[in-house]
Amino acid sequence: MKNDSVLVTGAAGFLGAHVVRELQKLDLGKILALDDLSGGFEENIPVGVEFVRGSVTDSQFVARLFEERRFRHVYHLAAYAAEGLSHFIRRFNYSNNLIGSVNLINAAVNCGTECFVFTSSIAVYGAIDPPMIESKMPVPEDPYGIAKLAVEMDLRAAHEMFGLDYVIFRPHNVYGEFQNLSDPYRNVIGIFMKQIREGEPMTIFGDGTQRRAFSYVGDIAPAIARAPMVSAARNEVFNIGADTPYSVNELADAVARAMGAPTHPRNYLAARNEVMHAFADHSKARSAFELARPVSLDEGLAKMAAWSKSVRLNPMRGFADIEVEKNMPPSWRKYQRDQAEATSV
Repeated sequence: MKNDSVLVTGAAGFLGAHVVRELQKLDLGKILALDDLSGGFEENIPVGVEFVRGSVTDSQFVARLFEERRFRHVYHLAAYAAEGLSHFIRRFNYSNNLIGSVNLINAAVNCGTECFVFTSSIAVYGAIDPPMIESKMPVPEDPYGIAKLAVEMDLRAAHEMFGLDYVIFRPHNVYGEFQNLSDPYRNVIGIFMKQIREGEPMTIFGDGTQRRAFSYVGDIAPAIARAPMVSAARNEVFNIGADTPYSVNELADAVARAMGAPTHPRNYLAARNEVMHAFADHSKARSAFELARPVSLDEGLAKMAAWSKSVRLNPMRGFADIEVEKNMPPSWRKYQRDQAEATSV
């Protein structure tokens, strides 16, 4: 008889913590939360969920875990999702985001997992003209997007060769409660909220006219959790997230209002090498899932702002092992110096 337990990787992180809570509502069986706590926090895992600390990059650990538990479903959300930084941590990016995923896929095949749910990213599309649509050919422009696309391709190959079913989601610019507010490289909304709380100007790369659709986590976590139970979703890829794009300048205005600081200053820095406009079409997801009315940007920011004011702020720390320093944004070098000083003490 197949075990009804499910595995959630990255469960102590932002999106993982929300997916675990949605799985608790669905009562699909025993949930095992796996995380190495490199970017998440154990307190994000809800009461009643078993937690195991470990890394998906440890192939022997992963194999043992699957042999012991025989997971029916796997929700793979563990990743270091710093798209811009991935240029400068290429080996780390591929080890964690690609090889770690392959370790899980191998174990899932060997132990008879029924369905593998994977959170990819619209970073796989690169700089194609928006809106991004699943039928368009992905052309990723950074190592993070390349790694995500490679995992998507590997899942398709594993399905064709071994019969492992999968569901792939491509979320984008997700925000909400449980985000790490002290990560200097990702989650612009969290960075803005931390800067406002600490009385620092909001940092904007370029002129702020680049556009993104910012997705409230409560709009996407339920679909991810339900995915194995939706027959139309099996072995398909879905964009998922908000429909309406906003410029970063408009986002800064909205975050400042939500935080009660509508006139908070901004600090414009040199533009980074990044896609200028990125937002997606979600018609396919709406046809397969019963998606609730999406939360508006102002609604979502109000929820996150209320939460952000209640949490302790940690210092922003740079990434410890930069592999390539050429062309790194100068503002990021500051975090590198701070990190070096902290580790030398």
